Amino acid sequence: METYLRVTFDSEGGTPSEVAGQLRAIGFEPTQGNYDFVYDWQGGARLEQLLDLTDELTRRLRGYRVRFEIETV
Repeated sequence: METYLRVTFDSEGGTPSEVAGQLRAIGFEPTQGNYDFVYDWQGGARLEQLLDLTDELTRRLRGYRVRFEIETV
């Protein structure tokens, strides 16, 4: 499974490099294409794990004034 992340920045918020640093700290890697980052689960993930990751993502990005969208496949 992989969780894909799309980020929308606000010019009044954190810089893209600051946001990328926060995302990399929890295991997301930059990617190209329709999404900006990807988290590779190295196999399957339970719903609880997906929710935990999303909670951590929300905590990490709080204060950076970004919006995000995720998709897990």
